[in-house]
Amino acid sequence: MKRLLLLLFVALLLCSCSGGYSFTGASINADTKTFYVETFLNRASIVQPILASELTYAMINKIRSGTSLQEVEGEADVIFKGTITGYVVSPVAISSNDQAAKNRLTISVKVTYRNRQDSKSNFETTFSRYKEYDSSLALSNVEEELIKEINEELVDDIFTKAFVNW
Repeated sequence: MKRLLLLLFVALLLCSCSGGYSFTGASINADTKTFYVETFLNRASIVQPILASELTYAMINKIRSGTSLQEVEGEADVIFKGTITGYVVSPVAISSNDQAAKNRLTISVKVTYRNRQDSKSNFETTFSRYKEYDSSLALSNVEEELIKEINEELVDDIFTKAFVNW
């Protein structure tokens, strides 16, 4: 019985919090209602055609699923703009015969975040993530999966910086 009452109390407490709580850890001002993610630009020296659209789509989905914000075009309470600045493949593990045993795909993105309701939370930051893969594999064979995994991590980093006040 005590557990039930405690559970009921916690549920009521969470429901009575105006605005800012979500189960993703997002803490958003109650006055913030809308968001806009401008299509990411790809300015990396190597341009992977699907990268910008995949990253933009992943960011929109993360905000939709992790907040109660509504997506709008243009003028929104929070706006994300991003530029992919790096798409680099480099060797990271050298084998005994001086050849790469592993390669690393690194993607970097510069993000500008503007919050019209809370300008103290605005930022312009570069985020970078990487994944390693066996050098015996052609990048074209693993590239799509690597991009998906890296994008997920980048989006989590951007979302956390924008919405999670730890």
